[in-house]
Amino acid sequence: MQTPDKDAPSTYQEELRTFLFLTVVTAPVLAVMVVGGYGFMVWMYQLLTGDLPG
Repeated sequence: MQTPDKDAPSTYQEELRTFLFLTVVTAPVLAVMVVGGYGFMVWMYQLLTGDLPG
């Protein structure tokens, strides 16, 4: 069995797998976190001040 070489160029399969992971898993999770974080900030603002921001 061969050991992986750290200096070897990445293969098309590895690049495709990485791209799919970033687009299918990471991007939606990041989007949900951003929207949820903004919603939480607005909710906390309303809880502390009693009115809507803006």
